[in-house]
Amino acid sequence: MKKYSLFFFILLALQVNAQKFLEKTPPAKYWADSVFKTLSKEQKIAQLMIIRAHSNLGEKHVQDVTNLIKKYDVGGLCFFQGGPVRQAKLTNFYQQTAKTPLMICIDGEWGLGMRLDSVINFPRQLMMGAVPDAKLIYEFGKAVGNQCKRIGIQVNYAPDIDINNNPENPVINDRSFGEDKYKVALYGVQYMKGMQDVGVMACAKHFPGHGDVSVDSHLDLPVINKSRKELDSLELYPFRELIKAGVGSMMMAHLYIPSIDNTANQASSLSVKNVTGLLRNELGYKGLTFTDALEMKGVSKFYPSGEAAVQSLIAGNDMLCLPGDVPAAIQKITEAINAGKLSWADIDSKVMKVLLSKFHLGLDKIEEIKLDNITADLNAA
Repeated sequence: MKKYSLFFFILLALQVNAQKFLEKTPPAKYWADSVFKTLSKEQKIAQLMIIRAHSNLGEKHVQDVTNLIKKYDVGGLCFFQGGPVRQAKLTNFYQQTAKTPLMICIDGEWGLGMRLDSVINFPRQLMMGAVPDAKLIYEFGKAVGNQCKRIGIQVNYAPDIDINNNPENPVINDRSFGEDKYKVALYGVQYMKGMQDVGVMACAKHFPGHGDVSVDSHLDLPVINKSRKELDSLELYPFRELIKAGVGSMMMAHLYIPSIDNTANQASSLSVKNVTGLLRNELGYKGLTFTDALEMKGVSKFYPSGEAAVQSLIAGNDMLCLPGDVPAAIQKITEAINAGKLSWADIDSKVMKVLLSKFHLGLDKIEEIKLDNITADLNAA
């Protein structure tokens, strides 16, 4: 009996850990409810969108981003190329402009030097995979997390836990920890824990595994002709381990995998069978999901403007990364709700998950990013 009690205690502990960003503590629920009540229907839809931001594209780009924040109350920004001081200034400005606090994201797999000038580059994950001590990967995760905290970023789209099992892969390659599924999982967990232990949400990617492709999904829709048994034994292993370890979010890949869903030209990111059936129901994942960028050709090639956003939400995703034309996406989603393809209950549930996550990431109290010594601090992390 003691053996079974211990087993169920461990399962419960893992489940609680996995939902730490979604916990409905009284303060979290109070804040999320209070913000939720202020949102119009259009703003609820926009809260599910992460739009592109740069700090090196000039005033017109800044004005375009500002207009989307003011007019639609988008959920967050994903920063790309720029500089530390410029990004910090813009983050302060955008947060002051926003009605609802913005979730600030970055794709910083090997640290913020991947995106920002004047910031040191950490080694890429393939080189980190050669490090024999997993504890160093945890410290690496903490260092990247501290960089993010210093510049007002709440979510880093990392680690990449794809298995590097195709030498012709044009897009993953040195972004992976290697070809050993056990090492990829172990190092992915350590990187994730390092970031999340300092309060930054990790995002494991690219579900259900982008390693065995020979086409770049930025340019077209890659095909993976593997059986479910093969996927279960290899590609899915690291994702299972990070789910057990409590990863805060997952990013959905744009892949065509007939053994999961053979609907013609439908990316796995837009598939109910993949997002809801496999990830949610089979693997039991309860955290946030982000689509990979919906502006990528692996999706945009096959869907008119705004339609990919609709299919992503129907599939079971929470957040739409780089949806492209924001007004068109909002209109298409509204039309889908009116047609009964989605419901307001679906939207409300996703928005509450986003707001709870924002609370647990500290966005209930926006603190201005201090500009003094910011570049030095990022390089000292």
